[in-house]
Amino acid sequence: MLETGRGSQTGVVNTTQQKVAFLVAAEGIESAELVDPWQAVADAGYQPVLISPNDGTVQLFEHLDKADTRPVDVVVADASVGDYAALVLPGGVANPDALRTDDDAVSFVRDFVGSGKPVAAICHAPWTLVEAEVLRGKKLTSWPSLRTDIRNAGGDWVDQEVVVDGNLITSRNPDDLPAFNAALVKALG
Repeated sequence: MLETGRGSQTGVVNTTQQKVAFLVAAEGIESAELVDPWQAVADAGYQPVLISPNDGTVQLFEHLDKADTRPVDVVVADASVGDYAALVLPGGVANPDALRTDDDAVSFVRDFVGSGKPVAAICHAPWTLVEAEVLRGKKLTSWPSLRTDIRNAGGDWVDQEVVVDGNLITSRNPDDLPAFNAALVKALG
């Protein structure tokens, strides 16, 4: 039985299926914002792959409480945009704050947005998009506290469940996951 990446919780997959990158820091990942889109991607027939700045495991949280850990599949310095059909950026406050200080992670995000492939970011995850300087002229949403950062980066922040602008898909918080996941799966085709 072939699993959908070392960190997968799903069953058998076709070895030729396309991969979807999930980029996270070592800790501070909001559990639902990784687990729910991961499952939606796997259910749509794609292979989710966990990417992080360092090898080992990452720590998921349910708000401020530690939750599960997940093994890293690929270190971001070794990841290539060409290997993936889409990029998912889960939130959590500490997760994107740490990612935006990692040059390899920021470059990967910048290159992914530039590729035209789908990039889905939820909650605080757009902080990494701000750092990658890819928001000028884009309409998006996020956790409300990022509103000023997004506007300062040239983005048009709106308070909506899900916003799709070109290849960017954004949502505000875990309550928006059904709409976020639906938009992500639709973008994957």
